[in-house]
Amino acid sequence: MAPDIEVIPDGSVTTPQGFLAGAIYAGIKTYGEDKLDLGILYSEHPASAAGTFSTNKVLAGSVKVTQRQIARGTARAVVVNSGCANCCVGEQSIKDALETIALTARKLGVPQEEVLICSTGVIGVELPMGLIREALPKITLSREGGHAFARAILTTDTRPKEIALALSIGGRQVHIGGCAKGAGMIHPNMATMLAFLTTDAAIDPPLLRTMLKEAVDASFNMIDVDNDQSTNDTVLLLANRASGAPLLQPHTPEADLFQQALTQACVSLAKDIVRYAEGATKLIEATVEEAPTLQDARRAARAIVSSNLVKTAVYGGDPNWGRVMMAIGKSGTPIDESRVALYINDICVMEGGVPIPYFKNALVNSMKAREVRFRVRLGLGTARATAWGSDLSEAYVTLNSAYST
Repeated sequence: MAPDIEVIPDGSVTTPQGFLAGAIYAGIKTYGEDKLDLGILYSEHPASAAGTFSTNKVLAGSVKVTQRQIARGTARAVVVNSGCANCCVGEQSIKDALETIALTARKLGVPQEEVLICSTGVIGVELPMGLIREALPKITLSREGGHAFARAILTTDTRPKEIALALSIGGRQVHIGGCAKGAGMIHPNMATMLAFLTTDAAIDPPLLRTMLKEAVDASFNMIDVDNDQSTNDTVLLLANRASGAPLLQPHTPEADLFQQALTQACVSLAKDIVRYAEGATKLIEATVEEAPTLQDARRAARAIVSSNLVKTAVYGGDPNWGRVMMAIGKSGTPIDESRVALYINDICVMEGGVPIPYFKNALVNSMKAREVRFRVRLGLGTARATAWGSDLSEAYVTLNSAYST
């Protein structure tokens, strides 16, 4: 982390100035103590807005509506429900998304065009609009409500995922806050899960879109749990200028520093998604170095963390490095086997395309840690990329065999 970027303890999506949030239990999810399932994130000031969305051909109505809404480049609020994906129920999904937006706009006193909507949960079930109509007006918004909002977006997640950072721009302190949900159906082709990011920096929509895409490509697009891509994937970023910092301009040191901080926030949330994924016991980190291009490096790194055979080997603590080579070989990334070097937890197991003697017991013991790292040098260029994934355990199968029942 750069010394100019500070992590704020117990920070949240409402750490940046001018953001409020709140949540309530509406009854969308099965009842449980301290459960929340309907939340609102609100900017007290006009905000630039950017988003990235699932490229799945089957999309939730909430995604389709938000894609249209955010095309204006501005937004004031996001309403989110968990427990129901609002997907694969025909035109009703669009009608229910629009009604939920209307209810939110009425509560906040803002135009409907400035409200975005996200949903997450079981596919093929209509939103329970009766419950939403009754509960939504009762949501209380506050500066402390970011933590409740982060809890309201969870489904099978075992814990909230939150981050807040501070940096200086033009002599003024600027903040970035964020939260995310995601534990299964995680295989990025944009960003796989829901994530909400806020900042009190001043950034115009075109630059905001560019910055969000760069951050997403290096973070949420580099994680994997189970090779399945959700119908509801959304990452939203709001920038409301409340810090009083000068407007960020492209290709400046200040913009570069903000980009670094935004990417850092996204990487932190993305790693938490796989670290606490469904049935996960270990975090897998795969770094590919000396690739011909950044795209090649990313493709190979993602192939490693996405491989079920690599995942099961990590779960079992088995240093079966041939599975890593298999994953790289099928990724489409150029490879010259005679140049490849492979490390597991900094222990070299292959160099120049041939095995290197190592103490197997020492390596097996190192793989008992909560994080297992693979590092691959391709010897074909200078590009480097890192991807993250979870291992694959019996608990994942058990949980997903009964998810809807």
